[in-house]
Amino acid sequence: MIAHTDFQSGLPYADFFTAHGSPGERANWDKYRAAIELTAEQKKLLGTFVRRIDVLVLAGTWCGDCAFHCPILERFAEVAPPIHIRYVDRDVRADLQKELQINGGNRVPVAVFFSEDGHEVARFGERTLSEYRRMVRSLLPEGTLPPAGDRAALAVADWLDVVERVQWMLRLSPRLRKLHGD
Repeated sequence: MIAHTDFQSGLPYADFFTAHGSPGERANWDKYRAAIELTAEQKKLLGTFVRRIDVLVLAGTWCGDCAFHCPILERFAEVAPPIHIRYVDRDVRADLQKELQINGGNRVPVAVFFSEDGHEVARFGERTLSEYRRMVRSLLPEGTLPPAGDRAALAVADWLDVVERVQWMLRLSPRLRKLHGD
């Protein structure tokens, strides 16, 4: 079972690479991180977040999907201080890897979202809808899917939908509203 203590034992971005990654892997993640641009509207939305969101990410420094997707969450946390991200290495935490399998397989990245008081709120992984659309496009008749767009911008929008949903779940939670008096 996934618990908030798993988040607490996870590592921040830089420490995750110190413990598990090579300089080349870190450079790859940092390349994607530098390329991520949030729109003014996205920054404004993230700026409205008030409830703490603890995000545990099961990842591998070697993983291309992780290098592409995880830095998006880091950009969100830069704009929205209530977002706190910790990483665990998939190969080190076989127990979490097994618990977070998707479609019967070991996948990364997988994010588990927790409330400030340690309750699991949601899970999301491994690829976003826009990524799957990009990958399946050649298998379907032309015009079946929405037009392709900027890969990074679409992934940012997909992840923001997930994080926004979690924020509103927390913001509207009767338990947390009572705790915060709002």
